[in-house]
Amino acid sequence: MRTVIQRVKRAKVTVAGEITGEIGTGLLVLLGVRRGDDEVAADYLAAKTVGLRVFEDGDGKMNLSVQEAGGAVLVVSQFTLYGDVRKGKRPSFDDAARPETARGLYEYFVGKVREAGVRCETGRFQEMMDVELVNDGPVTILMDSGKGF
Repeated sequence: MRTVIQRVKRAKVTVAGEITGEIGTGLLVLLGVRRGDDEVAADYLAAKTVGLRVFEDGDGKMNLSVQEAGGAVLVVSQFTLYGDVRKGKRPSFDDAARPETARGLYEYFVGKVREAGVRCETGRFQEMMDVELVNDGPVTILMDSGKGF
């Protein structure tokens, strides 16, 4: 699994004019699922996400997690994180999990964030979404479950 995490002042996802998820201060998480990913990968990235200390404490140091900062998480599925452009100019998405598998792991990841006590909003899986955000910092972190565990 792969994430692009952005610290935001606010973010929202709209599908066909309907807001499906909206947060104030928090983390926007773009989540891609790779072929062969499993719940262990989702557990790892969900724990890393909610524990990520990228919010400033009283001394101005990035030392607080999203929960400690009183923020929320907005998770948006994004299979294009596994787009491979090493050959040609059109991305290949062969490494991305099939939608049936990816949907289950996406929902599992969201459930793990919620189980950790963090408010978690979502986009809508396999839909065209408009994602709006005001990046805070900017602070952007890339995480991959295939690295470091």
